[in-house]
Amino acid sequence: MKTKESSLKAITDQGLLPLFFYENAEVSLDVIRTLYRSGIRVLEYTNRGKEALENFRFLIPAVEKEMPDLHLGIGTIKTTAEAKAFLEAGAHFLVCPVVDPEVGQLAHDAGLLWVPGCFSPTEINVAYQHKAGLIKLFPANLLGPSYLVSVKELFPGQLFIPTGGVEIEEGNMTKWFKSGVCAVGMGSKLISREILENKNYEQLAELTKKTLDMVQQTR
Repeated sequence: MKTKESSLKAITDQGLLPLFFYENAEVSLDVIRTLYRSGIRVLEYTNRGKEALENFRFLIPAVEKEMPDLHLGIGTIKTTAEAKAFLEAGAHFLVCPVVDPEVGQLAHDAGLLWVPGCFSPTEINVAYQHKAGLIKLFPANLLGPSYLVSVKELFPGQLFIPTGGVEIEEGNMTKWFKSGVCAVGMGSKLISREILENKNYEQLAELTKKTLDMVQQTR
């Protein structure tokens, strides 16, 4: 059984949280299988299309059967209705682009990890006060590593992950890890639309392994 603690450990151990959505459920599962074979043990499927919930209901049983040590969370959760639906579908953790304490409480009640998205110190404080295990800095490309350096001491013990614009580039990753993040979130830079459309799983596998290696070298 997945818990808040096990999901958080998986993310911090891996140092990388891949995230993606694709309309086709079978292709989505093949992408997850490819990521898993490449060393990924935690990832986020995003609620970015009308097919997301049905796809997730398809993915969770396959993941739990084939990849029982994989943590599969759901992202882009903005409302309690969305949170309830995906929790019922078996989501292992919730990632949000905004801070909604009611969504956080649903995750807490289920014993699961809540990762709200924050932009301002006020939003970070709300998430901190409501016991977010991990806070997503979003969009990270607008905030930058220096932002976290400026605010992190205000929130002792809080863990952060940047998402949006993190590059598969040694200098960029080094700056983020030096700023104090515990992991980096990565979407289209890793799992591009081109890879998805062309089902280029070999390219995805190579890029995933390269990115995991880079994380270990720069953190």
